Amino acid sequence: MKDSRAALRYAKAILNLAKDSNEQTAVNNDMLFIATTISENSDFEVMLESPIVKSSDKINVLNAIFKGKINNISLGLFHLLNDNKRIAMLHSIAKQYAIIYDFDKNMQVAKVTTAVPLTKAIEAKVLAKIVALTGDKANLENEINPNILGGFILRVGDMQYDASISSYLNALKKEFDNSHYIPKI
Repeated sequence: MKDSRAALRYAKAILNLAKDSNEQTAVNNDMLFIATTISENSDFEVMLESPIVKSSDKINVLNAIFKGKINNISLGLFHLLNDNKRIAMLHSIAKQYAIIYDFDKNMQVAKVTTAVPLTKAIEAKVLAKIVALTGDKANLENEINPNILGGFILRVGDMQYDASISSYLNALKKEFDNSHYIPKI
């Protein structure tokens, strides 16, 4: 967490550079690709954060993986981080960039928790409902949690709508527990 402010500063600088070149969307796609690649490969993440691995080796690995697949601005970030001895922050910077890019484009992240994965049709309905409620577009993240039994929990910004069956059952249980009705015999 100590590097989160620095990661945000790097992300803002990259976004400004990308805006100057009118390539902010391409760089966003790169940052999402980089963040996903690092998240899905724990050995890769450990290598980037390791103080034992030489920074020149880290750059060689990054170039081998990403060269030809990402924008020159994104490739330049690798070398900038290497020069500043901050290559371990790449994952944080990539995630921060995606967040501020979405904010810049008035895009929100909507998290939908369901017991089963959403279908494309339901996903489209949820996105339309989010636009109707908030006036902004949103990127949808579907989290699977079988403990909610059914229904869904929708989080957009600081709003939450809980229409899960487990929530309904818990409310019903509280109502029974709080009932002071004692039958007369």
